Amino acid sequence: MELNGMTAPIGILMLESRFPRIPGDMGHPATWPFPVLVRVVPGASPRRVVCEGGGDTLDAFVAAARELVAEGAVGITTTCGFLSLYQDALATAVGVPVATSSLMQVELVNRVLPQGRRAGILTISAASLTPAHLAAARVPKGTPIGTTEAGGEFSRVILNDLPEMDVDLARADTVNAARALAAAHPDLGAIVLECTNMTPHAADIRAATGLPVYSIYDFVCWFRAGLCPTRHPAP
Repeated sequence: MELNGMTAPIGILMLESRFPRIPGDMGHPATWPFPVLVRVVPGASPRRVVCEGGGDTLDAFVAAARELVAEGAVGITTTCGFLSLYQDALATAVGVPVATSSLMQVELVNRVLPQGRRAGILTISAASLTPAHLAAARVPKGTPIGTTEAGGEFSRVILNDLPEMDVDLARADTVNAARALAAAHPDLGAIVLECTNMTPHAADIRAATGLPVYSIYDFVCWFRAGLCPTRHPAP
């Protein structure tokens, strides 16, 4: 079956949240240059998914993913990098390709960097990012990890699911955390943003650190490109 590259949607499993989703965030309708279908997963709060390992939400994620596939989604992704824990279960359950986490990029980014350089991760909560999360995304052991949790606005608003955010302060949190990560690891060659809500600040992080920055946006665009390749005109 040939898929229409203009209309075939990606299905997005979104956390049940009320924090602001600004342009560039996965949940903002203007973020994507292709069609998406969004399904909010009941009970999947930011704190439950990030700080509690997902709790008992797997069945709800599977049900929502199956609904998206039934509506025409050609692939499934999520709005939280911590959902790497659900990668295998979702991929087994839905019958279409699944890309749960931006963390899945780390191994690939390492392969394209110059010798002696490696990718690091910027996460919303290093305290909650366990070896199990990293292993599920096949992140190499010893990968440097930076976090915004010592800052103020970004982690505070997202993890507590607050309805208002000072975007400038949140941007400063992510930039400062990225600078600290780069300063602590002179061999850093790139930064992978675990948190999908950091995507709007990727360009600022790149400017501040001078390092390539890879987000869920980049990952999902690549993911969909394989599902719906561009048809070039015949010569």
